[in-house]
Amino acid sequence: MGEHMDLFDMQREAKMKKEAPLAARMRPLVLEEFVGQGHIVGKGTLLYRAIQADKLRSIILYGPPGTGKTTLAQIIANTTKSEFVQLNATTSGIKDIKQTVEDAKALMAMTGRRTILFVDEIHRFNKSQQDALLPHVEDGTVILVGATTENPYFEVNKALVSRSLIFQLKHLSKDDIRALLTRAVSDETRGLAGLKLILHDDAADFLADTANGDARTALNALELAALTTDADQNGQIVVDMDVAQACIQKRALNYDRDGDNHYDTISAFIKSMRGSDPDAALYYLARMIYAGEDVRFIARRIVICASEDVGNADPHALMVATAAMQAADFVGFPEAQIILSQAVAYIACAPKSNSSLGIFAAMEDVKNARISGIPNHLKDAHYQNAKDLGNGVDYDYPHQHPGHYIPQQYLPDELVGREYYKPSDNGVEKKIKESLARLRGKTKEQ
Repeated sequence: MGEHMDLFDMQREAKMKKEAPLAARMRPLVLEEFVGQGHIVGKGTLLYRAIQADKLRSIILYGPPGTGKTTLAQIIANTTKSEFVQLNATTSGIKDIKQTVEDAKALMAMTGRRTILFVDEIHRFNKSQQDALLPHVEDGTVILVGATTENPYFEVNKALVSRSLIFQLKHLSKDDIRALLTRAVSDETRGLAGLKLILHDDAADFLADTANGDARTALNALELAALTTDADQNGQIVVDMDVAQACIQKRALNYDRDGDNHYDTISAFIKSMRGSDPDAALYYLARMIYAGEDVRFIARRIVICASEDVGNADPHALMVATAAMQAADFVGFPEAQIILSQAVAYIACAPKSNSSLGIFAAMEDVKNARISGIPNHLKDAHYQNAKDLGNGVDYDYPHQHPGHYIPQQYLPDELVGREYYKPSDNGVEKKIKESLARLRGKTKEQ
């Protein structure tokens, strides 16, 4: 399959491994060392069992950078008895694919061993390259392990996707990254233990927090800190908060996602949108983004504000907010900050109404008011003998009347006259208020 490796090749490879970046050296070699992604490689999961039993079939690993796609591929390489071949879609062409396929066929014929082909950044293969690979994945000549940061359902040949299992990797949690940092500090073979490095707890938390779920970012920052910090009089390299901030090039905000400042910031954010101050709203949005707040958490608050504080004064606000929520989650940071910014500015500048809060008055009546029942003419009359019970009798169909409206009682007898929806005089709702007043006036005249 490959050229024979001589002594000089072996020495060169050993040197490269030793001098490789910390993030590369610390890659787990076996599944038991793998951190995070328990939903796909936790003990007993399909992928875990397939790797352990060396019964892998074609898969595509999809997720953000630094979440373990390449690491999983290397674990597969270390675990399998099959030949493992790696191509990078940015530098490989059809010629490389054809050569790999020919080598795989020869190996199968001579030894019966399979070939696992790992294609990094598979979304960068163009259509003809993906088409060249497809028949050989389909007939089992090669078992594909693809890795991509892009949604494979959009960016990878549908035929390839249909012949592969898709596993989505997620951003690592703060605890996951903290565990990787701790391992890197203490590992004597591949890590930094030989440097007598002391990583302060607050600095470790800061690096884990600001890495935004990307293990490579955190480990790169830790390595930079170790290489650029002079040892103290005890021969120890101390990485404190100041060093951590410098090495990840990010200022530590007084912002704990589990603490008071988190709730103060989101409160100020919502109140600024409610108060029609787009500048303040964007500032607090920026604070949350900078501090690594989850995109879904921010988007949910924008959607709530669009309904609670804008409502029918501008019905488009909820449409903008929900579209932004879906788009930001789909795109992810950093581009998601533009999408969130658009929605925040729109909602802050929109006319305001809190008339949607009428639901709470209705909930109180449901909870406390005793009613004899739903009026008979509103009850379902479609089942057998329903009309014998009076159900649906005397119901007046509004579409048979001018203006598609006819006054009749809809609330239960005990609640007649209740007004839960109280439109404001702002924006679109002013017209709604005028229209509703006419309808309510007709009902009262009745």
